[in-house]
Amino acid sequence: QVQLVESGGGLVQAGDSLTLSCVDSARTGSTYATGWFRRAPGKDRGLLAGISWNCETTYYADSVKGRITISCAQAKKTVNMQMKVLKAENTAVYYCAETHAGYTGSPHTEEYDNWGQGTQVTVSA
Repeated sequence: QVQLVESGGGLVQAGDSLTLSCVDSARTGSTYATGWFRRAPGKDRGLLAGISWNCETTYYADSVKGRITISCAQAKKTVNMQMKVLKAENTAVYYCAETHAGYTGSPHTEEYDNWGQGTQVTVSA
């Protein structure tokens, strides 16, 4: 059973940086890609960044390019997302998810078959 667990969220101040981690405790050798999503209050869940199973291909939404870096460590079954210069409007629940049928950077949430429980990030102005 695949289980994704996010960590690293919390309360930060505007301008701070934060790194979120996503660990897949049961990852197998099957091909997949991982995405980080954000759901702000009153808004839909949207893709921020994605990375391929071998950590070689990355994707960034235009709105976050230059402020977010996604990386992974295959051996540790971990995908990290570093966020810089956080703003109050970045307050949201952040989720990681895996897709075994979609592609790296797919924005379609229905293509992701495994989701973490989410981690709350609150940015104070």
